[in-house]
Amino acid sequence: MNLKSVLTGLEGLKARGNLDLNITGITSDSREVKPGYLFIAIKGFDTDGHKYITSAIQSGAIALLINENRVQDVVPAIPDNITLIATSDTRKAVAICACNYYDNPSRKIKLIGVTGTKGKTTTTFMIKKVLEKQGIKTGLIGTIAAYSGEKKIEDSDRTTPDSIHLQYLFSQMVEDGCQAVVMEVSSQSLKLHRVDGCYFDIGIFTNFSEDHIGEKEHPNMEDYFNSKVKLFEMCKEGFINTDDLNTIKVPGLVPNCKIKTYGIDNGCDLLAKDITITNSYVDFRVKVNGRNERIKTCIPGRFSVYNSLAAICVAERLGCSTENIKSALEEVRVPGRSELVDNKLGLTLMIDYAHSPESLQSILQAVKSYTRGRVISVFGCGGDRDKGKRPLMGEISGKIADYTIITSDNPRTEDPEVIVKEIEEGIKKTKGKYECVVDRTEAIEKAINIANKLDIVVFAGKGHETYQEINHVKNHYDEREIINNIIEKMNK
Repeated sequence: MNLKSVLTGLEGLKARGNLDLNITGITSDSREVKPGYLFIAIKGFDTDGHKYITSAIQSGAIALLINENRVQDVVPAIPDNITLIATSDTRKAVAICACNYYDNPSRKIKLIGVTGTKGKTTTTFMIKKVLEKQGIKTGLIGTIAAYSGEKKIEDSDRTTPDSIHLQYLFSQMVEDGCQAVVMEVSSQSLKLHRVDGCYFDIGIFTNFSEDHIGEKEHPNMEDYFNSKVKLFEMCKEGFINTDDLNTIKVPGLVPNCKIKTYGIDNGCDLLAKDITITNSYVDFRVKVNGRNERIKTCIPGRFSVYNSLAAICVAERLGCSTENIKSALEEVRVPGRSELVDNKLGLTLMIDYAHSPESLQSILQAVKSYTRGRVISVFGCGGDRDKGKRPLMGEISGKIADYTIITSDNPRTEDPEVIVKEIEEGIKKTKGKYECVVDRTEAIEKAINIANKLDIVVFAGKGHETYQEINHVKNHYDEREIINNIIEKMNK
């Protein structure tokens, strides 16, 4: 593609050299540079792309896009035959260049963005299921994986990909014939301009609560919230949870986005009533396409009502029939999100990705509200991560669960016994019954052995992950397989 075309829409550029070049690719990773590439230098949290300009040129870059405040530093090292472009913000620039390079694929689909602290993954899977039941081939991009229709393109290593890879995925989905794409839009992706240039048709704000506050994320809750609101500045219309005190602020902040509401407790456009929650499903009454209907989904918990309502909002907007909405929501399953594991013992065994204090509290409170027997909590905390949350999660489980088994979860380079002891410090503050079983497989087996059919066992933390990371090695570890193997041995 012609370099001028790649740069379309970028204002205030300063250039040196020939702009009438054929660009064979774009990247912000010097290790990916090939002959004919445009290399875009970005200063990140851990490294500065401007330091790798010489390496990019040696690998074949013929054009460079740099931050204008680094011109004096890097120009002496750039040969005259290399085209140099400077801009005020290379993060914004890389997003626009990526859109142009891949011919703005988001304009060729119905793009639905889902943001919020919790519920993004489940809501995107619900929307995808309903749209495909209607015959609308749908792509999905999120925390678990990227899908083009039924085909998995790749597993994900972050909620929202970087700008260039995101546009590449869109282009693949368009090529595959997708008519719609639903994606999780993280606050970080909005703050760091990864989704700039995307044409969102619909935005959803599930809820908002404390999370992602830190040196490399958001300095405070205000920044976290304002980052999420950016999605609705990019949308034609949006749907928000009216029961959340923060999301209801959105309509007043984005006057150019048509906002509608859904909820349970407060007046809204789509209201759920007569809710029934069991340990295997939730159902409720709601007006769909103008008529009162009962909706059932086999993802238990009150939060599933909210996620279902968000999916219904989108489905109605895109013309889905009531029959397809109802059947899709009953059939949908989400890997590692309140995922029930079928088993020969008839036990209620749930795998959930909860790995923060708030998410653990949310899932345990949810199952506590409808479980007739005991809540048995099995969880650990990842190594090389926020140590402060370990005692907090121990205290939460001790207060809510009837029995807790503290175990290991991706210890990485830390000693798992040390992590377990730090969690234990929190649970000691409660009257909760517990034990420590460092080996996760032994912990799972212990939980299954002590559970009865009235209980629910929540295996929290790993969710959709199929590995256990130890000393930089990701060893295969699928809790579903572990559970089934244990039960098979018990039945022999």
